[in-house]
Amino acid sequence: MDQNDHLKELAHIRGLMDRSTRFLSLSGLSGVFAGCVALSGAVLARYHINAALGPARDVLTYGTGGSFTAEDALLITLITDAALVLLVALLGAGWFTWRRSTKAGQYLWDASARRLMWNMLIPLAVGGIFCLALFFYGLPGLVPPATLIFYGLALFNASKFTLDEIRWLGFSELALGLVAIFWLEAGLLFWALGFGVLHIIYGALMYLRYEREATSSAE
Repeated sequence: MDQNDHLKELAHIRGLMDRSTRFLSLSGLSGVFAGCVALSGAVLARYHINAALGPARDVLTYGTGGSFTAEDALLITLITDAALVLLVALLGAGWFTWRRSTKAGQYLWDASARRLMWNMLIPLAVGGIFCLALFFYGLPGLVPPATLIFYGLALFNASKFTLDEIRWLGFSELALGLVAIFWLEAGLLFWALGFGVLHIIYGALMYLRYEREATSSAE
């Protein structure tokens, strides 16, 4: 074997090791899809906030008076909006990732996928409960930065089990969340930037770097 053959063999071995320890079937298109869904949800949330409160609104409590009641139609609408965005984004991400893993001939729910899921699930679950508590105590203005912060922590925590780009996406989400928590007037804008624009940018970059090259080589 010459030097080129040795290098190819080492690259093959490294690829096998990566696939056994890291989940590499994440689809960039799932990020683009999730970003578009998040931007749609942010537009709807802004419409409902403006319609309910007008320009003279309390950016922390949204006029709730510091407590949540069943009559708070705005908060119920925002919670429903957020839940639908999460559900549709997860379904889309799951479908695009399943499609990529199928094309690559890889098993979707392997040990690396389970490690990735658990490391993301714990910060996301804690963050979700924390955000529900913010709604319960009538502090919806803190929800956008809180979701960015906990989501960034989840991405950073899980990044060692998947593509390296996820770590930088996590850093970016954390940075936006920390800025947003001191600028509540623009909280929803930062949320749209984090969950919408950043997802689209990172998803497109991941697609161009990994999936398009794999498709071209397969052809």
